[in-house]
Amino acid sequence: MRLAVISDIHGNLAALEAVLHDLETSGGAELTWCLGDLAAFGPRPAECVRRVKALAEVDEGKTFKVIGGNTDRYLVNGTRMKTPSAVDEETFKKRAAAWMQRDQGLNWTVGQLAFSDYEFLKQIRGRELGQDVQDYGHVIGYHGTPGDDEGFLRPDTPATEALDSLLDREGRLGIGGHIHVQMNRNLGKWQAVNVGSVGFSFDNPGHAQWGLFTFAGDDVTVDLRNVPFDVEAVIADLHAVGYPSVDFVTNWLRGGA
Repeated sequence: MRLAVISDIHGNLAALEAVLHDLETSGGAELTWCLGDLAAFGPRPAECVRRVKALAEVDEGKTFKVIGGNTDRYLVNGTRMKTPSAVDEETFKKRAAAWMQRDQGLNWTVGQLAFSDYEFLKQIRGRELGQDVQDYGHVIGYHGTPGDDEGFLRPDTPATEALDSLLDREGRLGIGGHIHVQMNRNLGKWQAVNVGSVGFSFDNPGHAQWGLFTFAGDDVTVDLRNVPFDVEAVIADLHAVGYPSVDFVTNWLRGGA
């Protein structure tokens, strides 16, 4: 069995199409998971939502399954990511500037969505994915960590803390997104993998990231893939559509995050 996993598209249609083409030319997969963050911060939010929705509707979600991420939730109910209080004036000013750019982008994104797009994002919130793979065992998919779309399971997260985040789930392979960094960690009871970000990779800017999992008996081969896309064309598209915080997103696209 082959499982393809994508996450964190963030309105970057060019990167999404690059991944879907790479998946097709790599031989496809019996099952594809999308782990959320479909729309926010890129130039083509509605187009990305509709592309994913169309894929999920091909066979009523049997071979393409999608859940929401934290930014999808922000677009649905207006919440924002929790951050610690600033401890000094310099930190306060930096956070205030970042929050303004972030909120301008989220508010612009909402304005690009049709109600049908909004309804789709509303339906996929707060979900996780699971699959029993014959001869291998149970595999789970989540956005941040199980039960928390803002949870962080990073390459440098202490093993005990990482295992704690998976404690009340059954399985042996956990697949996430959210951190925009690819990862493949053996934690003993669990193998924890992060497929990175389709739209805004932090560890390999200019590349659309995804994961291909090939199961054979009791083993799984993890192929964390990186597909180049035209960064400058995406930046030009941000200008063309009137995105309000182009510098903020450009910094992500060029690796300044």
